[in-house]
Amino acid sequence: MDVQKFREVIRRRNETHDEYDYGVEMCGKEEIQILAEDIPSTIEYLKNDCTADEFVWISEIIDDLAEKTRNRELMECYKSLMGKFPEESKRYHVDFCIECAEDFLEDTVEDSDSNQQFKKKGKK
Repeated sequence: MDVQKFREVIRRRNETHDEYDYGVEMCGKEEIQILAEDIPSTIEYLKNDCTADEFVWISEIIDDLAEKTRNRELMECYKSLMGKFPEESKRYHVDFCIECAEDFLEDTVEDSDSNQQFKKKGKK
């Protein structure tokens, strides 16, 4: 994961007014791309280098990151940061953001299970 590039995108996002939907969306897409590029190094970054501010900004895109990566370990690692940053977690309702991301992962598993059952029935 390119931490410097990620921090640059966070800086731009921080300077982008929330009303500028296109700018917010572009920053979000870049954040997701960087975080999803190399899951092991992203997990390492979250465990060792993620700041409170970065943790909060990631909460803004965590459900989209879950959709793109479909990686439960990444979500668990991010979730564990709630203990490291309790004030930010509470202030920005990070638990709700994580719940949305986990719901997406659960829906993905259920859809996969349904598809597997459908395929098995079709082969009989």
